[in-house]
Amino acid sequence: MNTGHEDVKTILLRLHRWLVPEEVGLGFLPYLWLLFFGWFFVQWYFQTPGTLELVLALASTLAFSAIYFSGFRYYGRAALWHILALLALGLAWTPFNIGANVFYIFAAAFAHMVGPPRVSIWLIAAIVALAGLSGWLVQPFFFFWFPAMLGSFTVGLANIWFREQDRHRAELRLSQSEVRQLARVAERERIARDLHDLLGHRLSVIVLKSELARRLIDHDPKRAGEEIREVETSAREALAEVREAIGGYRQRSLAGELEQARLALRSADVELALDCDDALNLDGHTEAVLALVIREAVTNVIRHARARQCRIRLKAADDNEALVLEIRDDGYGGIRPEGAGIDGMRARIESLGGRMSIDPAAGRIAACLPRQAAT
Repeated sequence: MNTGHEDVKTILLRLHRWLVPEEVGLGFLPYLWLLFFGWFFVQWYFQTPGTLELVLALASTLAFSAIYFSGFRYYGRAALWHILALLALGLAWTPFNIGANVFYIFAAAFAHMVGPPRVSIWLIAAIVALAGLSGWLVQPFFFFWFPAMLGSFTVGLANIWFREQDRHRAELRLSQSEVRQLARVAERERIARDLHDLLGHRLSVIVLKSELARRLIDHDPKRAGEEIREVETSAREALAEVREAIGGYRQRSLAGELEQARLALRSADVELALDCDDALNLDGHTEAVLALVIREAVTNVIRHARARQCRIRLKAADDNEALVLEIRDDGYGGIRPEGAGIDGMRARIESLGGRMSIDPAAGRIAACLPRQAAT
């Protein structure tokens, strides 16, 4: 039973993508705009059409539909030919049908696809002038020339504006992507330089002491053992330095994470209320862990909570022996008690000797850390 419905849905979806390509980014709007074409048939409500007029109207409707849906695929000169075809239909029907003014409006709607705004504006001006001239010569009725001129002018300019906005947004996304790529490249280069500086000396010492231990192992085992222990110490120190260097790039200060959370929530129309004690004096590791927990919690609020307000509270407990972190929202999307993100938050809190609790119904995440997590 469901298979048949799914097959029909798939066919309709394919038909839609064929009629309106996805790259146009209009979704189902073109079908809604077709409602305006109904004005072409209004005259028949007052005047019964003849057989020949019905046949010609049907042929014109089919021709218009083909031109209309084809117009979303072409730019430049090809788009101009589509506009000229719509104007030809409009001119052919103007003497006989007051609803022919819709052809001029649809022609102006495609003007933004011909070229840059300057060219499109001149084309719209020509369409408006043609609509006014044809109305003055063969259809001097207010309900013909006024909608034709005003509709062509407003719809044409509106589409130019929307296209320019889309172009500016695309340029902004491209610029942001390039900035992120440059930042990643710079970060990799910086990490490579730092790792070279950190490991170059350590590894050289390890190699020299290993060679010395190998030479001493036969005639001075005690001295060789000391050298091996020093190799182990150097290796452990190198590993710690590497972890510290890598961790330094991944960590974000708590203040920076809270500001980033404010910006992220604002972009989702969620107000952030902060209640944080500035005198906690957290060590770097604790601050980094709390920043990661807050980041994950805010991400959950944005994705799932459908909230209008989020409150983050970080205070010392009443007995001053623990730190309390509370993140609460007023949404109704709920918190998933399990999952990779929640498990990661719980693991980070537990790594500091704390515990975390979740109340999905209240939209609340709370964590309690021992006071020794702060210095």
